[in-house]
Formats: sequence, C-alpha cells, structure tokens
Amino acid sequence: MGAPASEVEAVPHACSHGTRLLQLLQADEVDAAIEAGLMHYVPCPLCDRALTAELTETKQKLATAWAARDRYQARNARLARRTAQREAKRSSAIPEKKSALPAAAAAILARAKARAAERGKQ
Repeated sequence: MGAPASEVEAVPHACSHGTRLLQLLQADEVDAAIEAGLMHYVPCPLCDRALTAELTETKQKLATAWAARDRYQARNARLARRTAQREAKRSSAIPEKKSALPAAAAAILARAKARAAERGKQ
C-alpha cells in the first residue's frame, strides 16, 4: 500500500484537509490519502463527526494491516532461517555413501550384470 506513518511528514490540521482526505478515500485513492497525511490526521472539535469517525477508522485499519504485514514478514524470515539451519545440519550430518563392496567384488558384480543384460537382449 503506502508508507508507514513514520515515513510521511506530518500535515498541519485544517478541517478542509480532513474533507480532502475523505474524498480521496471515497475515490479509492488510498495511497494518495496516505501521501496527503492520512496517518497524521488529528481531528478537531469543529470537524464533522462522521468525517472524523471514518478517517479515524481508516487510520486504525491501516495501522492494524501494517502491523499484521510486519508480523507476517517476520514470521516468514524466522521460518526461512530455521529451514536454512535445518538443511545445514542435515547436509553436514550425512556422510558420503561409499560402496559396501570391495573394488574387486564391485567389478565382478558389474560384469555379471552386463552379461545378464546381454542375455536378456537375445
């Protein structure tokens, strides 16, 4: 969406400012409303109560959504870190597989398999 409140400059309050923010929100211009100072909107006693309520509710929803996004990203980073640690343990714990047969026995077995395969073709 937009930048968190800490990244946007504070906008001084004016009742017309609240009206402009509400117009942006009603036009589904959430990013523009955030850039115009939605997260710094401070209602005054002279502002329309419905306007104040809607802007305050929208601010709370955005703050909640941003906090949820931050938690989700932190969780994904934690899970990725744990997965990487688990994989690192597994790769260091698995020894290289060596043949259980001595080299001469492996060669005899390979020749026997080759002869068997040749007989199967005939």
